[in-house]
Amino acid sequence: MHDLKSNNQKKIKTNRRKQKKQPYDWKKLFNRVLRISIASGSGFLLVSGALLTAQMLLESGYFGVQQIRVENQVRVSEGDILDASDIRTGDSLFDLELYMIGRKIEEHPWIARADVERSFPNQVVIRVVEREARAIIDLGFLYYVDKAGEVFKMLDAGDQLDYPVITGIDRQYLLDNPAQTQGCLNLALLLMDELSNRTLFNLDDISEIHYDQQEGLILHTRIGGVPVHMGKLDFDAKLDRLEKIYIDLEPRLMALRYIDLNVTDRVIVMVDAKRTVGRG
Repeated sequence: MHDLKSNNQKKIKTNRRKQKKQPYDWKKLFNRVLRISIASGSGFLLVSGALLTAQMLLESGYFGVQQIRVENQVRVSEGDILDASDIRTGDSLFDLELYMIGRKIEEHPWIARADVERSFPNQVVIRVVEREARAIIDLGFLYYVDKAGEVFKMLDAGDQLDYPVITGIDRQYLLDNPAQTQGCLNLALLLMDELSNRTLFNLDDISEIHYDQQEGLILHTRIGGVPVHMGKLDFDAKLDRLEKIYIDLEPRLMALRYIDLNVTDRVIVMVDAKRTVGRG
């Protein structure tokens, strides 16, 4: 065993090759450095050229606003939207704060949302979503309510009045209880949605929707102003019951004191003996 180990060590020692130190190839190193320098210089020139070109384009007004396109507006004039945007011809597209411009346009009472986009090289696109009035609320002054239940505009001379009027909520209650007010308005809009799908008794037959914190919603008919007690639940079933007898009730509305639909499976009709029978 000793001889075998000794022979192996000798064999390994004799099999080692002596490495000769090679001279460094300075020419190859120089060529590599030259190629890197040329590539870096070319990249620098390209970047510098691009920046210079961009600066020249900016200074030349190439990206200046030449056209503003307004889309989806119906009620609000294009001129009013452009005035609200405060964008001027020649303004740089890159200087426009699109979010802030959109919020300024949304200050118009009839604009629910405004999205502003750049369209290179020289256009701006303004897309608006207008509000849809669904009702009028009496808060001391008359205001429009949109389909989301938001009070958004005080009525001016010339504004349309052909909407159901929501009463029973005063301005101070709205300011002190915004969440509860929103719930009241959503309830009124839900009832209006139910009425809009009806044929015998629908939105055309009512003039007012009154909210009472205890009783809920009370409709007032356009003919005779008869209160129709609806409560806060099951509007669909209650209107079904009313429509079954409304053809007979309609000619007698001027003689009725109220109609109550809050009793299950019944329609309670209270006649006012002092009122004149017939149509108003």
